[in-house]
Amino acid sequence: MSLMSRRLRCGLSAAVVATAAFNALGLWGVATALRVQFALETIVSVAALVVGLAVVPRVTGLSRWWRTTLLVAVAIFLGAELLWQLTGHADRHGTASWLTVAGYFVGAFFFCTAMVLLIRAGRDRDLPGRAPARPRIFTTLLDGLISALSFAQFIYLARPGAADSSALPRSTNTAVIFGIAIVELVVVMVAVLLAMWYPPYRLGRANYMLLAAAVITLVSSDRLLAYLRSVEVTNLDLWIGTGFVFAPLLIAWSLLELPPRPRPENELPTNWAQLTLPYVGFMGSTALLAFQVLVGRGIDMFFASTYLALAVLVATRYLVAMRIQRVLTAQLVDAKRRLAHQAHHDALTNLPNRLLLAERLDDAIRDGPFVLIFVDIDDFKEVNDRFGHAAGDELLCAISARLRSCLGRDDTLARIGGDEFAILIAGEVGAPEIVADQLRVALRSPFSVHGTSIRVRASMGLVSPGHHGLPPTSDDLLRQADISMYTGKRMGKDTAVVYRPAFSVSEDFPTALRQAKGEVPQGFRLKYQPIVTLPHGSPVAVEALARWTTPSGMQIPPQTFVSLAEANGMGAQLDSLVLDQACAQIAAVDLDLDVHVNIGAARLGSAEFEGIISRTLARHGLAPARLVLEITETVPIVDLAEGAAAIRRLNDLGIRVALDDFGAGYNSLTYLHELPVQIVKLDRGLALGVDPARNLTLYRSVIGLCEALSLTVIAEGIETADQAETIFLAGCSLAQGHLFGRAKELSDIGVPLTAW
Repeated sequence: MSLMSRRLRCGLSAAVVATAAFNALGLWGVATALRVQFALETIVSVAALVVGLAVVPRVTGLSRWWRTTLLVAVAIFLGAELLWQLTGHADRHGTASWLTVAGYFVGAFFFCTAMVLLIRAGRDRDLPGRAPARPRIFTTLLDGLISALSFAQFIYLARPGAADSSALPRSTNTAVIFGIAIVELVVVMVAVLLAMWYPPYRLGRANYMLLAAAVITLVSSDRLLAYLRSVEVTNLDLWIGTGFVFAPLLIAWSLLELPPRPRPENELPTNWAQLTLPYVGFMGSTALLAFQVLVGRGIDMFFASTYLALAVLVATRYLVAMRIQRVLTAQLVDAKRRLAHQAHHDALTNLPNRLLLAERLDDAIRDGPFVLIFVDIDDFKEVNDRFGHAAGDELLCAISARLRSCLGRDDTLARIGGDEFAILIAGEVGAPEIVADQLRVALRSPFSVHGTSIRVRASMGLVSPGHHGLPPTSDDLLRQADISMYTGKRMGKDTAVVYRPAFSVSEDFPTALRQAKGEVPQGFRLKYQPIVTLPHGSPVAVEALARWTTPSGMQIPPQTFVSLAEANGMGAQLDSLVLDQACAQIAAVDLDLDVHVNIGAARLGSAEFEGIISRTLARHGLAPARLVLEITETVPIVDLAEGAAAIRRLNDLGIRVALDDFGAGYNSLTYLHELPVQIVKLDRGLALGVDPARNLTLYRSVIGLCEALSLTVIAEGIETADQAETIFLAGCSLAQGHLFGRAKELSDIGVPLTAW
């Protein structure tokens, strides 16, 4: 419905209401006012028929059927009213013909049918996934009895007026009067019950509420006129008669296509009809009782007894509503409790999570001494990869149970990550390291998972704030414990490290690299290992090797911090740093040596990194022919064609490319076939065989293949003279390893070296 059309209809409806109210003043006499009132009723009824005929072609299914049925009901009722008027009973007093009486009965049937079809239409077009709430049988029975009994009292008090043909169907026949009373009672009861049952926010609810209001208004106005006639009060006829005008107006609105009221997110619907309608009938009976007394009519035994029964039913309905409310409140409290538990506990292990741990840490900071232990299960990924995630989850539950058994009642064990736990031990602890050792020993006993025995190791970081002053927040404590744990992992797994103030966030290499902002991080330097010719041992090149020492003085293995940089998306930044430093340092010394620099395979095909290489060489004045880029095996080369194209572009610049650690990791014969490299560096693992003859055969095969492909071969990891002799006999004339010199400062590398 457009805004303009809605405003027009609202304006016309307001005009009808205002006209009916003004006419009820009876300024031009009661007889004329009754005729005007009937004219208004006829006009509005015809307008409702026109509205319905305009809407019906636009809808389908039950939405069309209930509107069609309602139009038939309106047409029959209007025809009965016209027929009654034509017989000369404009004052609403007289006996109607049998045809008029039949029209009222049939119209009531169609009104009731239209309401039922409307309910069915709303159910069939309900929103998917939103099942309507089923009405409770007991409360529905109570509501039906209350509405039926209260309206029955109304009919009972209005019976003298109805017998005098002052109410529908304008007949003096006792059977007809009794029949129409039963019909009206059923229609009102059905309208009320369906109004209370109709779920909020459902399609068609607004239509039904308007239609139910129209039917109840029509029946109530008719019975109220009869009641007032029975108590000889006639000065209100015009005002009560406006109900015959308002009813078709409500029907006209109900025939429109009314969209359902939007349902707000995260809000339980409130059915106001269900909350109020059961008590409206009782209030109406109370008003009738008061009016009977005021007009001096009093009440008889039937009315008094039914009113008492109605009071009992209403009280019972209230008690039932209170019980339902109490149950809903208990459910809500239970749901909140479960949500609070879920918000503060891990779903898998049911242990406290990071949020609850932080709250208890804040309490511990305020109340007294404690120890915080950060536990990380070593190599847990291997368990998931080997046995599956279900087995990993089972192992985590078993680990949490074992850790819990080692702790006191007041201690807190929390799961704060995938394989990470935190333990908060309240009170004074003499030696935190002893507690950590007890936990590590407890974890070393094998776990049985899916019929397999699994051994677990854990790295632990400990914080004892009483020794160094209390940190300001729980986040600081967790950060310090995390730093301590990772410090232990760098030294070797299955460790327990107590936090020291010398530790800092920069113990983490990606953080140190990020904080350097393009400069050289603190503790970072390059060392160089020579590559020599055989058999003389003369250096022809050096390989730049990155080294890093933490601010606390701990030397971190290159494979550790390089892997961390790659995992944090900073591999290109690290490679650029090493390339810049190596080119600057080799250009600054008087050594006629080539320089080998490692770059990750992920950099192949990066136009940005190729630009960095060109700019670095130009900035330091280093000839491209002196640079060899070694492709390391940190990640596999997924697109070999793109990688080959990148290598060719580097070759066009004059830069040679080497395939590092051939024979291990991702490197394979496919790489030799697809990638146009110039140098192959044989992995140190080839030199570690226990059978020299087999080693010689293996070296000869690989070196022969490389020579056939016109590739230069460098053997890595040569540490003994026997290994050097083996590779020399196999045809390799270039070597690298501790036998010819460990990694050292560039200034410490001399040209003449002792031959092996």
